[in-house]
Amino acid sequence: MMKILLLEDDKILCDSLKELLEYEGYDVDKAHRGTEVFDLTFPTVYDLYILDINVPDTDGFDVLSALREAGDDTPAIYITALTDINSISRGFEIGAEDYIKKPFDPEELIIRIKNKYERTGQWIVLGDIRYDPVSRVIEKEGKTVILGEVQHNLFHSLITEQNKIVSSYTLMDMLEQPSANALRVNLAKLKNKLGIEIRNIRGQGYMIENV
Repeated sequence: MMKILLLEDDKILCDSLKELLEYEGYDVDKAHRGTEVFDLTFPTVYDLYILDINVPDTDGFDVLSALREAGDDTPAIYITALTDINSISRGFEIGAEDYIKKPFDPEELIIRIKNKYERTGQWIVLGDIRYDPVSRVIEKEGKTVILGEVQHNLFHSLITEQNKIVSSYTLMDMLEQPSANALRVNLAKLKNKLGIEIRNIRGQGYMIENV
């Protein structure tokens, strides 16, 4: 289930959007003031932010700017009555992915979410790591992890076959220059970067155990 944080100070609009989003199957938390966002994002990892700009305490620009400075790269959509090009430009410069001008048809918001942001796969969880095998997004402690193509392919093969042995030959086929030694080096780097255990089953292959 996609988890969304909605910042909107118009309580009637906020409740209406929350109801519509939840009807579509999303898990939604709402905030009416900018500072409430920081309280909510501290303990919770969200998949999408929907942010109004003109809200009390801290406006939507400053909210997203602070989140980005803290290393939070969660996708964000601005919904706002501001229509001047400077405001739109500032929103994208801060790190928003989309911009919807008020007034808008709520169904437009749903369409954009489904087509641009919804992850259709189910998360695989391993300790503090979450992996969506469809979008191939890796998150560790709520932050997206970027791997090189080879290590990402190795991780995908091992994590989607948890508690099963993946043969060394299968894994070596993913290397640019296949060899047992090159495979060990790449797996060692993968282990260090993600902080995971990868077992070597002598003479057979490797596996990730979820215990």
